[in-house]
Amino acid sequence: MRILSNEDVQQVLTLEECIEALEVAYKEYTLGKAANRPRNHTYFPVMDERFPGFQFRFKSQEGGNITSGVWALRITSDMVGTETLAGGVKRRRLLPVASGNRYCGLVTLYSLHHLEPLAIIHDSYMQKMRVGATSALGIRALANPDARVAGLFGSGWQASSHLEYMLLVRPSIEEVRVYSPTKDNRERFAKEWSERTGKRIIAVDHPRDAVQGCQIVTCATAAYDPCFDGRWLEPGTHVTSITSPDGTANRRELDDTTFDRADKIVVFSREQIHHDNQIDILGPVERGLKNYEDIGEIGELLLGRIGGRTSPEDITIFANNTGMGLQFAAVGARVLELAEARGLGHEVPTEWFLEATSP
Repeated sequence: MRILSNEDVQQVLTLEECIEALEVAYKEYTLGKAANRPRNHTYFPVMDERFPGFQFRFKSQEGGNITSGVWALRITSDMVGTETLAGGVKRRRLLPVASGNRYCGLVTLYSLHHLEPLAIIHDSYMQKMRVGATSALGIRALANPDARVAGLFGSGWQASSHLEYMLLVRPSIEEVRVYSPTKDNRERFAKEWSERTGKRIIAVDHPRDAVQGCQIVTCATAAYDPCFDGRWLEPGTHVTSITSPDGTANRRELDDTTFDRADKIVVFSREQIHHDNQIDILGPVERGLKNYEDIGEIGELLLGRIGGRTSPEDITIFANNTGMGLQFAAVGARVLELAEARGLGHEVPTEWFLEATSP
């Protein structure tokens, strides 16, 4: 069995490898050739005395698909809470309270054919890549192909992945306007990514500036409250969000107006909408503006079972509304294959993890 660090993963997992593996997995999920258990959060009343309001949380998700040949179990052992930024903006935050000021997130891959564990992999870099790649599949399928200006909410870990992926699937983009609540962070982000991409990445001082005049608007934040006013959206805009209520916190990046104005809504998982009571996505249905059956899934869209935009003037939304263990099976299997070819990571005897008597 192989143990791989984030550094190992980063050496082999390219943008293209990740998005290709995920596209196959989502199609297989729709075709009944993959399975997934909805993400689960369990909070426990153990607090960190140094950080009032933060408590222990165990998160797990699992899934697998035929092509990957593996079943993945992803777990994170977290100390989680809410911090308030300048201006009163609230954000979810995870604390590095493991030994050496680190975090604990692991993906274990099991062989679908031989049952045994194949790898234990740090989850952080795969986490970043699989979210950005999934949002990019939505952009590729729904955004107008001639988009030139994009807005980006967020200037952190996820925002960087979303920027790279957005430029991969829409290389026609010439300018990206970045807004996040902390001025220094957004300006630092804009400077760094302008230099790295050769594109015009600019920090803007008001959320409106990352919406008006933008053909693509991407939210990649840990926000609790909507990032912008949906009345600012112009016809033809494609919108991406990665934050919805998760069953334990009523977080959302998009307001009711944005969902109500959308001509097309596609989500990552319809099952998760009800599992977590995602009232942001359900809002237009409950207000009688849309039918639940009209909300599509990304796998259906990729297979052509549902249509995308019907007009250049349509407002479209892809709500990347959950994380799936299935994603870690698809990407993790690809990572393991590439890492084995290069001899990366550490090998330990598989026998250590097997037993002679029935579980």
